[in-house]
Amino acid sequence: MGLTIGVDVGGTKIAAGVVDENGTILARTRVPTPADPQWAVGAIADAVKELRSEHDVTAVGVGAPGYIDRNRSTVLMAPNIAWENEPLKARIEDLVHLPTVIENDANAAAWGEFRFGAAASHQDMVMVTVGTGIGGGIVIDGRMHRGSFGVAGEIGHLNMVPDGLPCGCGSKGCWEQYGSGRALRRYGREAAAADPVRGKRLLELNEGVAETITGSQITQAANEGDPLALDVYDELADWLGRGLSDLASLFDPAVFVLGGGVSDSGRLLLDPVAKAFEKYLIGGVHRPRAEVVLATIGSAAGIIGAADLARQD
Repeated sequence: MGLTIGVDVGGTKIAAGVVDENGTILARTRVPTPADPQWAVGAIADAVKELRSEHDVTAVGVGAPGYIDRNRSTVLMAPNIAWENEPLKARIEDLVHLPTVIENDANAAAWGEFRFGAAASHQDMVMVTVGTGIGGGIVIDGRMHRGSFGVAGEIGHLNMVPDGLPCGCGSKGCWEQYGSGRALRRYGREAAAADPVRGKRLLELNEGVAETITGSQITQAANEGDPLALDVYDELADWLGRGLSDLASLFDPAVFVLGGGVSDSGRLLLDPVAKAFEKYLIGGVHRPRAEVVLATIGSAAGIIGAADLARQD
């Protein structure tokens, strides 16, 4: 199968690209995600039609947020777009007249890294996307692991702290409340407010206001060597390492790939996460351990992965 189109559907934008068999994006487009969820389907189709007008494509892959059914056709629930039991595959095929597959957006990004990025030399991997929350995707024996009902891989909602912090999913103590970009901001704000002397640099960066310190300010201070900011990163990394150790016990992957916006901080995050993973790994020195690496494709992984998954079927 030659060229395919990958679509990455986000809460604010829909990005699409024409992708070849080597994972190279040949053309791109992006449009705002309509506020009305029913208009979002038309926006996806318009993006596909725009790209198709100049390229001979054979299929479409759509990475959509939320729960996707096992047949990769229906969005069971997508809270950021207010889709429920949305027959997205059928609706897009009716509009663009091309075979279409629907995949969870985190799974699509994980597949992109597995096929063409940081995990390309492995057959088993877990990708952990660290952004506002925590997402992920799991590949076992070279195949995307979707589970019996298609909704496997919601790793951000592993229960890490019984009756812990409330999560947007309705539960309490989810991993993403402790190991995400949101958590990084909370740690920085609380630390600066509790000890303004140690938090001097963070407060300087935010005009003296602890309550609105941003993740980028924490990253800047940490890169400058600020002790408090580095401690904040260590706290985040400790929680991420705990989660990776649990995932290693479940899936025993060859590699963990860290992606998402927080991973843009590079070794500032990678090194303490790898250290914490070794600390909490069950069996410690007596067992082989997965590599922990940074994603290499970046924000294009969802487009590339969705396009390649369309090519697989």
